[in-house]
Amino acid sequence: MTGRGGWAAALGVTAAIVLPSLAGAAAFTNGSFETGPAPGGFITLSAGDTSITGWTVRADSIDYIGTYWTAADGTRSLDLSGDAAGGIQQTFDTVPGWTYTVTFYLAGNPACGSAVKGLDVGASGGPTVHYTFDTTGHTTSAMGWQQETYAFVASGAATTLFFQSTELSSCGPALDNVAVSATPPVPVLGGGGVALLALAVAALGWLAVRRGSAA
Repeated sequence: MTGRGGWAAALGVTAAIVLPSLAGAAAFTNGSFETGPAPGGFITLSAGDTSITGWTVRADSIDYIGTYWTAADGTRSLDLSGDAAGGIQQTFDTVPGWTYTVTFYLAGNPACGSAVKGLDVGASGGPTVHYTFDTTGHTTSAMGWQQETYAFVASGAATTLFFQSTELSSCGPALDNVAVSATPPVPVLGGGGVALLALAVAALGWLAVRRGSAA
């Protein structure tokens, strides 16, 4: 009869086939913009600035928001139009062929400019998608943050994710609480692979039963 060690070995082999190793991958960082210079109410950061940990300002400029309005998460967020349309980007390690899902919270500066704020989100090798937020009825203390989702399939070992305002005024789209998750592709298994995967599932069930009977 196969012992626990044999089951564990079979399960380990299956995991190695189904899930490629992510050892050494650099984690996506500072999605809520909490690490950076003290913004007070807000400060304007110009293109090329890297003082918000993990991020680089692109295009014209952005406003790094502190107490000026209520953040979606933590105490800091961004207006992606500083003096004019700006943006941010971050490069992080990815696994080619894996699908990455980006969630983020979108609102808009209600103080000026058009009521509907526009934002482009894209990734190197992936699509660029346009999002909008209507600031009608919202204030700096009631921003109306809404969660949005963007997805791409990584084409290389590193990917640059960007958020770009399409508003030319100094009151643009507001961004906060960016998070990234990864999903491996579904493997195409031959007969032997299917059998091995079934063995792994059986092993998980056997271990669960053993733990339950020992409790």
